[in-house]
Amino acid sequence: MLKNFKALSACLIALTAIGLFVTEGTSVGASGTCQSTLVVANYSGNNVSVIDTMSNAVSSPISVGSSPNEVALSLDGTTAYVTNSASDTVSIIDIATNTVTGNIGVGAVPLGIAITPDGSTAYVTNYGTNNVSIIDLATNTVVSSPVVVGASPIGIAITPDGSTAYVANSSGNSVYVIDITTNTLANSVNVGTAPQGVAITPSGDAVYVTNFNSGNVSVIDTATNTLVTNVVVGISPTHIAITPDGTKAYVTNYSSSSVSVIDTATDIVSATFSAGAGSLPEGIAITSDGSTAYVAAYGTNSVAVVDIATNTITSTISVGTNPLGVGLTPCQAPTTTTSTTSPTDPEITPAFTG
Repeated sequence: MLKNFKALSACLIALTAIGLFVTEGTSVGASGTCQSTLVVANYSGNNVSVIDTMSNAVSSPISVGSSPNEVALSLDGTTAYVTNSASDTVSIIDIATNTVTGNIGVGAVPLGIAITPDGSTAYVTNYGTNNVSIIDLATNTVVSSPVVVGASPIGIAITPDGSTAYVANSSGNSVYVIDITTNTLANSVNVGTAPQGVAITPSGDAVYVTNFNSGNVSVIDTATNTLVTNVVVGISPTHIAITPDGTKAYVTNYSSSSVSVIDTATDIVSATFSAGAGSLPEGIAITSDGSTAYVAAYGTNSVAVVDIATNTITSTISVGTNPLGVGLTPCQAPTTTTSTTSPTDPEITPAFTG
């Protein structure tokens, strides 16, 4: 998640950072099980790619702000919100037309973003100003004062009941707990070193936090806001996603170029598989039917399509330069689409490689 901010955080040992579809480079196979839309933030390309998961067809790149990081989708899947870390903005993308309809100014170096379950509000972590901006999605404006959190906040997730947000403070080695009703801090929990990604089980009982410099994942009990355990995974874990049934947590290990699978019943790693040589995996999203995971391969400018049943990569999709965060809409009834193939990747030369 913070591969892109190595220059900003050397003290943390280099933290990591539908229209007409045209394929960008090689797409091997197609998912074919879930009609959904995947939005990929291409950090060094300053744009996003939009993928039809039935055909693995990719849109022409959509220009956003500088150094896009993370993606959140509206509940109806019609709008994507993308944090632009070097522009201090959040871009609003109309998925139907693949156009940017506006930009919202937030704090310095926005990274993480999460939307409340009722779809009304977005919370954005501002790495550079140590706070969280609150956006009213009905008006796409920042409301209230930002919530001050710990040092260098990155990942954020909101409980299924919409009552609480959990924020990973990478320089503070902690997770801050925000009461969404009052937008005030309710608690804090010490975790591993340089926490980044945050995910919450569908039941809302547990929070899983990746610790980039510890090589593990902290598990927090939401009833008591206490640390339950630390699960050892690969080297430099960044992002994490939990299956819809809540039984497994998938963790991308940046420096290991692998993905660890945690059994949430036992908090033991049940499987580890390669994300591809040199892939440097970052963002991960799982389809709402639980069949497929999509992993952004920062190092190979692609997205790996993973069969959850077998934990194997079934195809790869070429996207823009240094894909980082991903967002995925819920599965819909399949529709027929057409695609046109282009043999080359139209991405621009990256302006900043971290």
